[in-house]
Amino acid sequence: MSYTFHPTSLREYDIRGVIGDTLGPDDARAIGRGFATLLRRAGGTRVAVGWDGRESSPMLADALVEGLTASGCDVVRVGLGPTPMLYYAEAVLEVDGGIMITGSHNPPSYNGFKMAFQHRPFFGADIQQIGKLASEGDWEEAETPGQVSDFDILDQYVGRLVAGYQGGAFRVAWDAGNGAAGPALEKLAAQLPGEHHLLFTDVDSRFPNHHPDPTEEKNLEHLRAEVREKGLDFGIAFDGDGDRIGAIDGEGRIVWGDQLLAILTEPVLKAEPGATIIGDVKASQALYDRIAELGGKPLMWKTGHSHIKAKMKDVHAPLAGEMSGHIFFAHDYYGYDDALYAAVRLLGAVRLSGKSLTELKSEMPAVLNTPEMRFQVDESRKFAVVDEVLDRLEKAGADVNRTDGARVTTADGWWLLRASNTQDVLVARAEAKDQAGLDRLVAQIDEQLAASGIMRGPQAGH
Repeated sequence: MSYTFHPTSLREYDIRGVIGDTLGPDDARAIGRGFATLLRRAGGTRVAVGWDGRESSPMLADALVEGLTASGCDVVRVGLGPTPMLYYAEAVLEVDGGIMITGSHNPPSYNGFKMAFQHRPFFGADIQQIGKLASEGDWEEAETPGQVSDFDILDQYVGRLVAGYQGGAFRVAWDAGNGAAGPALEKLAAQLPGEHHLLFTDVDSRFPNHHPDPTEEKNLEHLRAEVREKGLDFGIAFDGDGDRIGAIDGEGRIVWGDQLLAILTEPVLKAEPGATIIGDVKASQALYDRIAELGGKPLMWKTGHSHIKAKMKDVHAPLAGEMSGHIFFAHDYYGYDDALYAAVRLLGAVRLSGKSLTELKSEMPAVLNTPEMRFQVDESRKFAVVDEVLDRLEKAGADVNRTDGARVTTADGWWLLRASNTQDVLVARAEAKDQAGLDRLVAQIDEQLAASGIMRGPQAGH
């Protein structure tokens, strides 16, 4: 029996859609069948399954488990929690794969699936393979369905987060944004020294207080108010499924993803001198300079959590991070993006620095950058436009890094143009030492887009 997915749901890094429109229980069942088939053909038999706090998640979990067991895999349900809790289960339990049902930071009507396969990220061609197996009805059939068991891993996961804690006793505000990290955060804060003020830890799929995306400044207003009113040291926020971190210092200034990575780098390079630290192409030049200054090897890599995880394994990097707040620790951890663990390590890094987070932020090089500017482009054109831009730049003798799109370095600073892997948009960003330089860089982006027939509209920025 064959099955066809909605064409928009099989993405680069995960499977995602709108419940009742492009995603439903039949899709979950087919994903289970396909994943179990691939796993059994690779010699695996056990899968951990977790889910976030969305209304549709339990229904999708039930259908997914039906699909997995129908194709002969045993399932360990680890319950409701953040995505990194599922990654933790996949790393430490005797399982061969893991599937997390989560809509991450998307609106409440969305949901999706993030997967790990035999302790490696499952993305790109792997996800397309699930679609191919479904369309051909090429699924393993089990004579007797797989077994299902439940294992409440939350306490064990939180215990692992605080193991070997090196932070001091800080006064911190935490914002879970009504996402899936809430219950884990409550248990975590109870085990940390210091004073902890928790916001929105009750899981609510409607996200009534603010959208759970800590990279958007407007979503940090509650956190800012809490830090300001109580005179706290700093504030930490999580996205909807707990794999991305946001932070503000004691003055309410945002400490961006690449700046957090710069702070986290120092203790890691003390432990592993000369190690490779990975940032993504959107990260500031200041990050790469800082890694080099600390004696590490900076490596710029493609944006996307699956790309970064795979590259970390290749080059044995102990630490990596993205502008978007995905931070990956392989040093003393398992190499996946865990915002709760990154927060614990941040407390440690700040204490070891002997300074406050506010001082660390103030000492960072002053650069001006644009927010992410996004341009709607037809899906069929987005990669072609980047290729056209690269061709023109190279003909003109520009200094171009092609790791992921075009990152162009000039005397003013740098600018980036890349195609999103998850939406029909081009993403641009620029960074300079002063406003005049930034204006010149943005003008270069506009000029290149115009040469490919694209105008920057009012949708620039977030």
